[in-house]
Amino acid sequence: MPDTSPTTPGPEPFRVSDGDLDDLASTLAKTMAEVRQHGVLLDRLGSEPESAAGQPADEAPEAEAADDRQAGGPASVFILALGGEAYAVELAALSDWVNHLFLPVYGREISTSRPWCAQWHEHPEAVARLHALWLAWQQFTDTEAGLSGPSTWHRDHLDQTLAHLRAPDGPFAACTTSVSRPNHRVLATPAPEQTVVTA
Repeated sequence: MPDTSPTTPGPEPFRVSDGDLDDLASTLAKTMAEVRQHGVLLDRLGSEPESAAGQPADEAPEAEAADDRQAGGPASVFILALGGEAYAVELAALSDWVNHLFLPVYGREISTSRPWCAQWHEHPEAVARLHALWLAWQQFTDTEAGLSGPSTWHRDHLDQTLAHLRAPDGPFAACTTSVSRPNHRVLATPAPEQTVVTA
């Protein structure tokens, strides 16, 4: 006997407007950058020596930091303090953040008064400043930073970093000033003064 019960139509497909797609893409890019950063942190934690869970509470933090340095653990989270593979992993995570969140939102037009270099990762000062900015972004966009965290990040970190990076005499001064004529050159820095010790 054939089934004569009325069939109910399936649910209507979910549709997203074009404007909302941009928001979703931005949110997805931010989430992907955060996931990559979590992976970097997990890699760091996995490569660090076992923490002393039974360590006495009265032991000094200075001694703990000295033990970390002696055990080969990172002495700093700052990218210029890292070397080898740790630097490469951190730079890759930073590049994701710069390319998928920072530049799309804060990149602005390139001009002689606001230079930029697509090869920013070859400029040590730019790497240092962008990494510090990214570390602050992670701190001030966390829910523990409170509702004013993002505003504090903009005021105290982003504005200062952009002013230095994109200044006409900043690290990109010899680089791109026109999108149609890309240029890249790392400016020379002064050599350290050599002191001669006489006996």
